Amino acid sequence: MTFSKMLKSATCAAVLAAVAVAAVPSDADAQDRVRWKMGSTYPGSLTQLGTLGKRVDEKIDQVSGGNINIKFYEPGALVPALEVFDAVSTGSIDAAFSTPGYWAGKVPALQLFGAVPFGPQAGEYLAWVKFGGGQEIFDKLYAEHGIKSLFCGLIAPEASGWFSKEINSPEDLKGLKMRFFGLGAKVMEKLGVSTQLLAGGDIYPALELGTIDATEFSMPAIDLKLGFHQVAKYYYFPGWHQQSTLFDLMMNKEKWDALSDTQRAQIESVCNDNLAYGFAEGEAIQFDALKELQEKGVNIKKWSPEMLDAMRGAWEEVAAELSAEDANFKMAYESLQSFRENYKIWKDIGYLD
Repeated sequence: MTFSKMLKSATCAAVLAAVAVAAVPSDADAQDRVRWKMGSTYPGSLTQLGTLGKRVDEKIDQVSGGNINIKFYEPGALVPALEVFDAVSTGSIDAAFSTPGYWAGKVPALQLFGAVPFGPQAGEYLAWVKFGGGQEIFDKLYAEHGIKSLFCGLIAPEASGWFSKEINSPEDLKGLKMRFFGLGAKVMEKLGVSTQLLAGGDIYPALELGTIDATEFSMPAIDLKLGFHQVAKYYYFPGWHQQSTLFDLMMNKEKWDALSDTQRAQIESVCNDNLAYGFAEGEAIQFDALKELQEKGVNIKKWSPEMLDAMRGAWEEVAAELSAEDANFKMAYESLQSFRENYKIWKDIGYLD
C-alpha cells in the first residue's frame, strides 16, 4: 500500500471513529435528559381532555429532539385521578395534566384559573392570565405547594348539564343530586342541588344506577363520547358555569427548577401551542356532535332568562362569600374583575353584540 493510500485510509478511520464517538451520548448529556412520568385526571382516549394531555407527551419529544420525555399515564396507573395534586407536590410523580378547578379543597383560589361562572370567554381569559396579572397569582398559589404549573390547554363553552326531566324554574332544581365541577357546584348548591365531584369515568355508572340524577361534564363532542345521552335526554345550554376552561401541566417545582433554560422554554412552547390547538379543535367538532345527539333523540334546550338570572344571582353570593373567607381567592377574583371592567371598554366597541 502506498503512503498516500495509507494516509487516506487512516484519515477515513479517524473520521468514522469521531462520528461513532459523537453518536454516543456523554454522561453529561445523559444526565441532562428528562424522563418524567405524567399522571392525568382524564383518560387518554377522551376527546380533548385526555388527548390534549397525550399531545404534550408527543410534542415535547419532537420539539426537544428526544431530550425531554414526559410520558402520559392513564388515571389510576400512577395515582388515582383526583390525587395527582398531592403526588406532584411531594414529588412522587413528576407531572400531571389536569385543570386547576379540581383543587377547591386545597387552594380555593385555583378554581378561578379553571373556569369562572358567567366568566370570560377564551380570548379575554387568556388576556388576563397572560397579560393582566393572572399568571403571577397562579404561580404564587402553586409555589406554596411545591408545584410549578403551565397553562396547557383551552376549550370554549361547555354544556350546562344533562337532566332526566325538563327544568323550567329554579324550583325544579331543588332536591336533585348532580355531579358538578368547580365554582359552578357552589352556585347549584345555592339553588337547592346536592352536588358531588366525580371523575369523568365514574359519571355514567352513577347516572345509570341513580346515584345522581343529573350531571354536567364538558362540551358536546366530549359528552357524546361518554354516552350520557343513553341515560338522560335533556341537554341544557349555555354553559354559564364554564364559558371557557383552562387546563394545566403541573410539575414538581424542584424538578422544574433543575431544568435548563432551553428545556423550560421547550415545555412552555409546547403548552402555548396546546392552548391554540385545543381551542381551535374544540370549536371545530361541536356542531357534528350536536347533530348526532339530536339524531339520537336528545332534547337540546336553552336556559330561560329567569333561570340564568337565578344562577347569576347565586354566583354573586358565592363569589362574595369565598372572597370573605379566603384572602387569596379575594386577591385573584378582584384582579380578574378589575381586568374585566377594563376589557369591557374594548369588548363593547370592538366586537359585534
